[in-house]
Amino acid sequence: MGERCCAVLRLLVLQAAWALAGGQVRYSVPEEAKAGTVVGRLAQDLGLEAGEAEARRLRLVAQGRRASVEVSGASGALLVSSRLDREELCGKSAPCALRLEVLLERPLRVFHVQLEVTDINDNAPIFPAARKNLSIAELSVPGSRFPLEGASDADIGANAQLSYTLSTSEHFTIEEENSNSRIKSLYLIITKVLDRETIPVHRLVLTATDGGRPSLTGTMELVISVLDVNDNAPQFNQSVYNVVLPENATEGTLVERVNATDSDTGIYSEIIYEIDSIVPSSIADLFSIDANTGDIRLTGALDFETVTLYELHIKGADKGTPPLSGHCKVVLEVLDVNDNAPEVWVTSLSVPVPEDASVGTVVALLSVSDRDSGANGRVRCWVWPAAPFGLEATFAGSYSLVLREALDRERVSEYEVEVRAEDGGAPALGARRGLRVPVSDVNDNAPLFAQAVYTVLARENNAAGAELARLWARDPDEAGNGRVSYSVWEGAAGGVGAAAGSGWRAASSYVSVDAESGRVWALQPLDYEELQVLQFEVRAVDAGEPPLCGNATVQLFVLDENDNAPALLPPAGSAPEAGAVAAEAASSSSSSFVGPVSGSGTLWAWAAWGAPAGQVVAKIRAVDADSGYNAWLRYELWEPRAKGPFRVGLYSGEVSTARPLDEADGARHTLLIVVRDHGEPARSATATLSVSLLEANEAALAAGSSLASSGSGSRSAVGVDVGGAAASAATNVWLVVAICAVSSLFLLALVLYGASRWAPRAAVLSGPGPTTLVCASEVGSWSYSQRHSRSLCVADGAAKSDLMVFSPNFPPPPPGAAPKDTQPEPSALLHTPKHPNPDWRYSASLRAGMQSAVHMEEAAVLRGGAAGPEQQWPTVSSATAGKDVQIQNICEELMLTAVDVLMLLLNFSSVFYV
Repeated sequence: MGERCCAVLRLLVLQAAWALAGGQVRYSVPEEAKAGTVVGRLAQDLGLEAGEAEARRLRLVAQGRRASVEVSGASGALLVSSRLDREELCGKSAPCALRLEVLLERPLRVFHVQLEVTDINDNAPIFPAARKNLSIAELSVPGSRFPLEGASDADIGANAQLSYTLSTSEHFTIEEENSNSRIKSLYLIITKVLDRETIPVHRLVLTATDGGRPSLTGTMELVISVLDVNDNAPQFNQSVYNVVLPENATEGTLVERVNATDSDTGIYSEIIYEIDSIVPSSIADLFSIDANTGDIRLTGALDFETVTLYELHIKGADKGTPPLSGHCKVVLEVLDVNDNAPEVWVTSLSVPVPEDASVGTVVALLSVSDRDSGANGRVRCWVWPAAPFGLEATFAGSYSLVLREALDRERVSEYEVEVRAEDGGAPALGARRGLRVPVSDVNDNAPLFAQAVYTVLARENNAAGAELARLWARDPDEAGNGRVSYSVWEGAAGGVGAAAGSGWRAASSYVSVDAESGRVWALQPLDYEELQVLQFEVRAVDAGEPPLCGNATVQLFVLDENDNAPALLPPAGSAPEAGAVAAEAASSSSSSFVGPVSGSGTLWAWAAWGAPAGQVVAKIRAVDADSGYNAWLRYELWEPRAKGPFRVGLYSGEVSTARPLDEADGARHTLLIVVRDHGEPARSATATLSVSLLEANEAALAAGSSLASSGSGSRSAVGVDVGGAAASAATNVWLVVAICAVSSLFLLALVLYGASRWAPRAAVLSGPGPTTLVCASEVGSWSYSQRHSRSLCVADGAAKSDLMVFSPNFPPPPPGAAPKDTQPEPSALLHTPKHPNPDWRYSASLRAGMQSAVHMEEAAVLRGGAAGPEQQWPTVSSATAGKDVQIQNICEELMLTAVDVLMLLLNFSSVFYV
């Protein structure tokens, strides 16, 4: 390499020397020389001394295009300033010389410099295109020639001399034609018969190589397409296509895509598909095929239950002349899906079913089927609700609906039964068949009243035909079996008045029951003084066969009204006369007494002068046939209204001195006393009392004559002899002791009762109590056990029973004859009545009788002394019925025992003093 450079330099020096000799400098430089390469020592070659080039300003004259060389101002050398490209500067011209002008100033002088750019192999051969497409017919014979365009090289000389080679191919070769022309011809020659179906496209590489050192190459791809002829028939990729489709495939579903290929090309490879035939032929319109794509699609619905297998014969033909065709077969198997729900038919139905039908009775016959197959066609059946019917399989697909439990029409009158069937598919399909099974009625229920005992309250003096109550018995049966008729079955009147008067009388003489509505009517006005309690039974009978009946007890309590005025009693020992006015005097000393009533109806009484205040002069006796408040009497001094020497006890009827008597008072006083009850409106009676004032001895003689006139065997109601005073005092002591003991027992019973009432205990439901009697008034109720009631004798008057229990438990009757389906339930009618409120009190008439029979000293004891306050209405009120029934009953028994003992002692004292 170094030797080559030296040779080049010697050549340049020689050329420079020659140029100087001829007045011109010539240089040579290879193309692509680097910038800064020294081309030649221009200043030295021009004969300039060192430093002279800079002093005389040696420079190149600018020309039209930019020069690729320059002169160094310091050294005067010619240098390469930019890239030199011979092909750009001269193209294919040879040689490539550049003419430069050099200017030298001081003095001015011009030199011509010739610069030759030599070629190097820097350009590779280039084909006109990177790829050349050729089309050659499949029937072309070997030796056929096809011209090709060669490559070009921008270099010159040996660097531009090209040679060609072709990639390996058994069908083609390359050949250059030698001719006198400057351009050689290039040909592609067929060496072997072409087969498009074997190799449709041949891809070859043509390479051009130049003569440079080193050589450069260029390539071009030859794409040779073999043109087709119709020499091949279409071939399907399968002779038989096996397809499986579910029967629920929708219309338009792709069944299969058949594909036939033709080795030919163009129209010879274009295939048209068609269906030759379908087995079975009856469903030719079930499938369609796309003539271009070969897609076979459904045009209808498949049904496994109709056809399970289809065969389609397909033909594929190309578009050649004549056309060639191929064939294949598509076998379609239809899969069963669960698309058929079970079906349930009722083949026989025996309704209505009597409610007394035995278990196992066949109600209906059913048939069940499913068109599907396999698990999809296996059906299981059941009944909903599960009771009271069930299914029994008789044979395949047949079932019997049988009775599994006893029926009760009153509980369920009609059954809505569903026979449900479900197959074994996934998802399972089901079917339902509703059956309406009515239950026919039999007479198996007796009429039932809402209560076993009805308590009815009726005021006396009611109008005949008045409605007293309404009873209703429920019979859950229907039609005639549930149609109820009512009648009074048995019963009798009760009460003191009825027993003493007409005796036993049938209840049907007092009341009547409407056969259809159950209303209880009064046949006649009721009188409390005659009839107090009427107990009878009402029977309800249905119209079934055989008829059934139910009973209810009705306790009719007659409520008292103030329809009797007070009646004044005659003196003791005299015969009572209806409407007679009488009076009786009672005195604790011999100085005051009462004589017999005069013929004019005036009572005569005597009082001694000087009698102290509070001395009892006389006692007015009266009784009222009514009871309660209507029989509670009060006594008022009507005349004289001004302040006089006498006064009358408001509730005792005792006429006593209001102040000590003296001679200033008149000898005789006439008192008009009014006896009035507490009824609404109040009724009254009047008594006239004439009181004579005498000396003490005269008063004693008058009292003696009055006692003698009454008879030695008779007892005065209020008078007593003087000799028995000592015995009376002793008896009073024992009586007080007994009363205190009984009162203590009574208070103990009250304490125990209160403790049992308010002590915390578990809740106890109250039930209907025993048979009770009732008495009521405007001021409250007086209650007492029926088994402990007493009949008290008030002097010579009639016996009265005034202590009763108030226990109304009669519910309001239904508003009318409601329809069968709107009648209330038994739970609403047969609710447990509340326990009655056991308040008890003394009757007013009992109190009046007691005061009329007891001696003045006993009255004083009861009132707290002779001059003590008036005795008030005795009332003992207990709490409502407690929850602990056992303790409460014990306490009630203790109280009742105490009251009984107290009553006996009072009766005993009354008899004793009488």
